[in-house]
Amino acid sequence: MAGQISRQSILFLYTYMPNSDTNNLPKPVPGNLYIYIPNKGAPIFFTIAFAISAAGHIWQCLMNGLHPLCGVLLTAGYAMRAYNAHGHYMYNTPNLLVYILSQVFIYICPPLLELANYHILARILHYIPHLAPLRASSILPLFGGLMALVEALNALGVSFAANPTGARQDLGRALVLAALALQLCVVVVFVSVAGVFHWRCADAAISRRSVPTLLATLYISMALILVRCVYRLVEHVGGTAVDIDDPESLRGLSPLLTEEWFFYVFEGGIMLCNSGLWNVVNPGRLLPRQRGLRLDVDGVTEIEDEDIGSDTPMVVRGVYAVVDVLSFGLFRFVRRGKR
Repeated sequence: MAGQISRQSILFLYTYMPNSDTNNLPKPVPGNLYIYIPNKGAPIFFTIAFAISAAGHIWQCLMNGLHPLCGVLLTAGYAMRAYNAHGHYMYNTPNLLVYILSQVFIYICPPLLELANYHILARILHYIPHLAPLRASSILPLFGGLMALVEALNALGVSFAANPTGARQDLGRALVLAALALQLCVVVVFVSVAGVFHWRCADAAISRRSVPTLLATLYISMALILVRCVYRLVEHVGGTAVDIDDPESLRGLSPLLTEEWFFYVFEGGIMLCNSGLWNVVNPGRLLPRQRGLRLDVDGVTEIEDEDIGSDTPMVVRGVYAVVDVLSFGLFRFVRRGKR
């Protein structure tokens, strides 16, 4: 989200249209919220596609007691982008508000989906704790905390990259690059932890088919996120410096910024595949409904843990759950450490 908002903020109100000269150089047109004239059909397609996926998620969540979010936000984001594309992309306050909300809804979902993957792995490790390379309770705080750091660096990068001075823009781009590089490392470590656990399950001949199915789905989901991350990284390594007082410099921007199809392939397309993937392999159908259920060392017997928090009022537990989500699992980790 950070990179997209910074380079398409109100400071960079230019778009590109083919020039009639022999070099076919792009001609900057002031007053547009996008670097390019936005396509009208693509956002409608992705709005409908994500709406179908979101409806499927909502139905599956109601059946399995889970909670949908990403599909709904992506549907809203692309619907607003479609609104902008149909003659509402010139700069004014209403169009700008719709544009900003569209950017936020679209780019906030990949980190949320990544956080959901961490939660799914933690549930799997909790189900087979004797083969887990890390404690299940540490997965969400560890990877969620690193993800929070990534988002903090992204936020700082946005604030600096949107500054009109060149020095601040350079600092902002450096922070965004650092955040993306850290995210790459987090994905690699996550897949390594899941891979070690997968190998141990295969070596122990665990007969639960749901475990390898969920792990394989996690690999595919994280691979898609990794491809998107590499795309974002390359996007920021290329020519991204913008001087609104020098239209000639705008022609040196990376094609990733001036060609809209890159966005729809590596952002919209990848997220649609990810959303559809979890439609097909919904974790609510494969994970035990009882969170305290785990597999014994014999690989066959299921044991139910004692509900330590059964005496806690439901309202308090609800507040705890909300705070835990907002803190990426760190709140629960601290509470357990104090017991």
